[in-house]
Amino acid sequence: MAVGLLLVGCSSGDGSDAGGGSGEEPAAGSHDVETDYGTVTVPADPQRVVVLNYALAGYLYDLDIPVTATIPEDADADQGEFSSFWADQANEDGTEFLPWSVDGFDLEAILAAEPDLIIGGGIGFPLFQAEEAYDELTDIAPTVLVGSELTTWEAQYSFLAEDVFDKPEVYTEAVEAYEARVTEVRESITPPELPAAFLSIVGDGTAYALVESVGLPTVFADLGIEPAPIFADGDFEVYGGGGDMFELSTEQVGQVITQPSVFVMGFNGDTTDVATLSENPVYAALPAFQNERAYDLPYWVLRGDFDETMALLDIVDEQFS
Repeated sequence: MAVGLLLVGCSSGDGSDAGGGSGEEPAAGSHDVETDYGTVTVPADPQRVVVLNYALAGYLYDLDIPVTATIPEDADADQGEFSSFWADQANEDGTEFLPWSVDGFDLEAILAAEPDLIIGGGIGFPLFQAEEAYDELTDIAPTVLVGSELTTWEAQYSFLAEDVFDKPEVYTEAVEAYEARVTEVRESITPPELPAAFLSIVGDGTAYALVESVGLPTVFADLGIEPAPIFADGDFEVYGGGGDMFELSTEQVGQVITQPSVFVMGFNGDTTDVATLSENPVYAALPAFQNERAYDLPYWVLRGDFDETMALLDIVDEQFS
């Protein structure tokens, strides 16, 4: 028996059952999900889900999935704060924040949360860290990572709702609501002079331009606000493998951000605004700033989920109607 168990354990190490698969038929009601990291057997009715990306938590609350714990928005934050978009659900679930640092997830804290399913990945640093710790996470519970190719709210929501949690109707309703609202806003606004650039400014003042084909700029494209092809026409490297932004030096800001309109936001906090940047001679000299076509956006639109994206549509409607 001991030898048999050893052989079974060894046979699962070839990657064919990554993420908690056993090589056996899924338990009644559970199902297999194909991910970029292997096949994961997801329990039928998970009750203790740990979400290792703050930006993904909103989807689970919308899907009425119990979230036992998530991580703060910022690594090394002393205390997390629930998003206003899902704070009520988090309080109802008793969701807790797990320690999280730039060095990685706290695996002991994740284990202590006793998850029956772990959801991680998404865009940016949390994906990198989840990939690094993937084997250890799968030792704790079945682990599903939202892969790097899923760069829009639609792609992420579709994967989670349809593939992982088998609730396609929730996703369908969300898409219908989004498309209807996009049509309303697009017909009601007068877009600014185009094309537009999108900047995220971190706490130390470093500027990042958003890749125009990923995430937030694509929502503006749906509204008829054309993003400038800065990344496509340049020679830039995406930051940290996240896929949605690239760093600009101070010199590059003056050389590259020459578009007639610019949208500005912080990163994981309202770390700047147009008024503050206007005091910097580099930004003050930009055409968009000189012509009063630089516009503030709240930081949370950067990697917005469905609810945040719908709120963004309201912001654009109010700004340009």
